[in-house]
Amino acid sequence: MAKKVKKLDLEKLTEEEKLKYEVAEELGLLNRVLEQGWRSLSAKETGRIGGIVSKRKQKNPQDALNET
Repeated sequence: MAKKVKKLDLEKLTEEEKLKYEVAEELGLLNRVLEQGWRSLSAKETGRIGGIVSKRKQKNPQDALNET
């Protein structure tokens, strides 16, 4: 049975979600995320995305404040 993947609406994403997708794209994982969802990634892959997102948020704390 095929999973139904919802269409990505960039206008409804938070800044943090946009950053996650951006990092996934940089790591070459975006196509898999869009086709199969975030659950298709391994713990190592999601951890790497989370680590990069955290580093970027620390690097630009003013941007992180604007998200809330």
